[in-house]
Amino acid sequence: MTERINTPAWLLLEDGTFFKGISFGAKGTAGGEICFNTGMTGYQEVFTDPSYTGQVLIMNNAYVGNYGVKKEDVESESVKIKALICKNISHRYSRMTADDGLEDYLVKNNIVAIYDVDTRALVQHIRSKGAMNCVISTEVTDEVGLRAELAKVPNMDGLELSSQISTTEAYTFGSPNAPIRVAVMDYGVKRHILQCLADRNVYAKVFPAKTSFATLQEFEPHGYFISNGPGDPASMDYAVSTVREILETKKPFFGICLGHQLLARANDISTFKMHHGHRGLNHPVKNLITGKSEITTQNHGFGVDPDSVKGNSNVEITHINLNDGSIEGIRLKNKPAFSVQYHPESTPGPHDSRYLFDDFVAMIEKDMTKSGKMKEEVA
Repeated sequence: MTERINTPAWLLLEDGTFFKGISFGAKGTAGGEICFNTGMTGYQEVFTDPSYTGQVLIMNNAYVGNYGVKKEDVESESVKIKALICKNISHRYSRMTADDGLEDYLVKNNIVAIYDVDTRALVQHIRSKGAMNCVISTEVTDEVGLRAELAKVPNMDGLELSSQISTTEAYTFGSPNAPIRVAVMDYGVKRHILQCLADRNVYAKVFPAKTSFATLQEFEPHGYFISNGPGDPASMDYAVSTVREILETKKPFFGICLGHQLLARANDISTFKMHHGHRGLNHPVKNLITGKSEITTQNHGFGVDPDSVKGNSNVEITHINLNDGSIEGIRLKNKPAFSVQYHPESTPGPHDSRYLFDDFVAMIEKDMTKSGKMKEEVA
């Protein structure tokens, strides 16, 4: 266990807001765009979500670390947040099956963190002023020095990150004997998304972010999945081009989060940077097709422009956020393609939205039956 010494740490926001707290995790300096997550549990899944690349995360729960960490509870191979901010941390954990405590886990992943911060006041500040860059340090103690470090942090607006964290080589997930093959574009895919596909008898091949459409075709997929991921979709012309080529095949298409934004941009619908984004496990969404509501897991700082959608006769809004009315889902009227802004794999979070994976598979099966592929695959 890491020796506990109350080493000071400092947090400086871009607008000059300053906090002093106590260090835990790695020592050093780290910066990124500050954001907050409203979830009460699931911190390890959150920390390893690739969509958090480049973010300094505030955990809204009063205590973090209560149940330790387990190697199974990850969504990628490493912690993806740039740094962490908490009110209180638990040095002891209650889960007997845990592999480690939170602080040791952060040290091993070289993540700088600060606690003993009034996170409630900090979250209220961000909700009022909006997302901005920040820096945390255990070594730079004066505001002038912290501002110099802050100047090195890139702005998330216009930043392309997906190609930096995508897999470098294609790999497969699920049983090769499964009747359905899906090509997955990895812009920061979460592992549990792949598991949700495999659980539905899908054999997925996961491709690097800048894979050509011709290479995708060699897999002979029955459908295409476009993943979540970090950064600004407006900086990803290469991905928009690939999505357009995929749509021309008229094969079933499903996008989540960044994949939702890329589907929009491939249909000449613009995206925008949100004031402070949606991140948590308790966001209410209404399905406009069924009239039902669902509680969703979310993690995004960009959104689809509603005015731009209204001007496109080929696109239908399928889901809206009940808190702010923002667009949470769309589908194309002229192609078998749909997407949602939230995370139906829901790790962590409620399972209200996992029906979307069933809808995707049903869409593929319908297309395979129509084309005669289903009988061939079963045979």
